[in-house]
Amino acid sequence: MIVILDGYTTNPDGHMWKPLEEIGQLTVYDRTRPEEVIMRAKDAEIILTNKVCLRKQEIEQLSKLRYIGVLATGYNVIDLEAARKHGITVTNVPAYSTESVAQMVFSHLLTVTNHTEHYAIQNRAGKWTNSPDFSYCDTPLTELAGKTFGIIGLGNIGQRVAAIAHAFGMNVIAYTSKTAEALPSYIEKRTLDGLLAESDVLSLHCPLTPDTKYLINYQTLQKMKSSAILINTGRGPLVNDLDVADALNSNHLQAFCADVLTEEPPIFGNPLLECENAYITPHIAWASNEARIRLADVAINNVRAFIEGNPQNVV
Repeated sequence: MIVILDGYTTNPDGHMWKPLEEIGQLTVYDRTRPEEVIMRAKDAEIILTNKVCLRKQEIEQLSKLRYIGVLATGYNVIDLEAARKHGITVTNVPAYSTESVAQMVFSHLLTVTNHTEHYAIQNRAGKWTNSPDFSYCDTPLTELAGKTFGIIGLGNIGQRVAAIAHAFGMNVIAYTSKTAEALPSYIEKRTLDGLLAESDVLSLHCPLTPDTKYLINYQTLQKMKSSAILINTGRGPLVNDLDVADALNSNHLQAFCADVLTEEPPIFGNPLLECENAYITPHIAWASNEARIRLADVAINNVRAFIEGNPQNVV
């Protein structure tokens, strides 16, 4: 029996799960609350989950469970130690959203530098029509070429973002565990303090660990240019929301662009939602049609490979 605990965000209409019906009895739930996991998965040999957690207490009660497929790259929702103890294989879906997330980084950046949506709204309100000049402009416009683009973390997404920034004519610097010799010629390695001080744009692409939680905070923000643009499409808790909001409100940071927040959906009263220069999208950088298809295809192939005795993408 195959159970998908939260299939809606990955595949809202469910059609991409059809191949799993050829593998075994399939039950798909759009969403599952923590207290519903045991009841819904008690007969499952295979579970697919995106954000629904499977901790020790759930794993120990699911006696038939042999496989967990995470419908994402990150797998912090699974207690891997408990899974290994009970002989349960856990897989993920690596690198499916690289292009989509990199694209979102620059969608956010161009929103700040070119104000495309702002001018579309202004035009609908008749601002250009009623302008005495052929060109109507009420915001500063910024050219990216020659600016310094800083990256924290050079995994698949970080490297793709670096390549796009380079194509824009930007100077690319990075804080990374990779050696300087291992980097492409257009990326220069920096210390964290050096990166913070030099970056006109700073984009976060590192994993969330105890060392990187709240990496961007009051102290690190003080080391950045007040004209800098901060972008987070990685993990919400890489930044301290309150400290970033304070920096925006006190003009110590030009703009904050994010597709992720510390709590999702955001809690009522999150100060970033009220900041004029905070541009927040609702965790959709991964969710292009193309990325969703790749995600489902790899997840299904992971299940097939496990059943055939050759598991792939094991974490």
